[in-house]
Amino acid sequence: MAQQAVHLRAATRGSALALWQTDDVSALLAEAGRARGIDVTVEKVIVETVADARLDIPIWEMGGKGVFVKEVQAAVLDGRADLAVHSGKDLPALTPDELVLAAVPERADPRDVLVGSTLAGLPVGGLVATGSVRRRAQLAWLRPDLTFTGLRGNIATRLARADAFDAIVMAAAAVARLELDLGGRGVEVLAPAVMLPQVAQGALAVECRADDPTARELLGAIDHRPSRITVDAERAFLAELGGDCDLPAGAHATVAGEVVTLEGLLASMDGHVVLRERRTVPVAGADAAGRALARFLLDDAGGASLLTR
Repeated sequence: MAQQAVHLRAATRGSALALWQTDDVSALLAEAGRARGIDVTVEKVIVETVADARLDIPIWEMGGKGVFVKEVQAAVLDGRADLAVHSGKDLPALTPDELVLAAVPERADPRDVLVGSTLAGLPVGGLVATGSVRRRAQLAWLRPDLTFTGLRGNIATRLARADAFDAIVMAAAAVARLELDLGGRGVEVLAPAVMLPQVAQGALAVECRADDPTARELLGAIDHRPSRITVDAERAFLAELGGDCDLPAGAHATVAGEVVTLEGLLASMDGHVVLRERRTVPVAGADAAGRALARFLLDDAGGASLLTR
C-alpha cells in the first residue's frame, strides 16, 4: 500500500534564526510522520514583517511583542500557509479565535546571556544595549549605575555591533541554535534568579487554523508535554496582566514530576520597582496559578499603580 503523503506550508519570518526554527519543526514533523507511516514535507512561506523592516523604532513603540507575529499569522488565516512557526517569546498571550497553538516542541534554554562582559565586570556607568524593556529594567535594578541604549535587528546584526557597547543581551537559546562564535567576548548566562526570562523564551510556538484537523493532528504529535505546561502557565500569567502588557514583565515555569513552580515579575520601566512572586502547584493548576500570580502582583503587591504611570 502506498505511503500517505501530506505537504504543509509553514509561514515564517526570514531571519536566520526563524528559518532554523522552521527547519527544526519540519524535521520533527517528518520524524513524527514516519512513525505513523505518513510522508510529511514542509515548504517555507517567508513573510517580511514591519517590525523586521523598521529597525529604527523600538518594539514597545510599535505595539509590543505581537508586531513580530501578526503578519505571519495572517499568512495562515488567509490560506497562504497551513501553519506558522514563531519564537514563543514573540507570541502575544492571546491567540486569535481562528487559530490554535497546536504545538510547543521541547523547549531550549530559557535564560538570557550577557555578551561582552559579566555583570560584575561591567564598569561603573557601563553602556548596555538591548531593545527589551524587561532586560533593561532588571539590569537597572541590579546595577543602578548602568546606562542603556536600544539595539534591534537579527542576531548577526546585533552581534556585529556588540563591540560598540560594554555589553549586549541576547537569548541563550538563539546563541545555541545558531552556534554563534562570540569571538572571545566575555559572556555570562544569567540565571532566572538574576534575570527572569521573557514568557515562553527558548520555546517554539506553532500555530495552525482551528478548523484544520490534518495540521492539528500532525502538530499534536510534536507537542512536548512538560514544555507545553510551562509555556501555557507563563502565557496565562501574561494574559492576566493584560495580554500584551507593555510594562517590563517576565515569567519562568519549571516542571518536576506533576508539580509546577512558576515565578512572575512586573517592573517599572526605569527598574526602580521590581515585583516578584513564586508559586508551586500541581500541574493541573498551573494555568490558574499563572493567573493568580499576575493578580497578586497587580492587586496585592502594588503592580496596578505601575500601569497608570
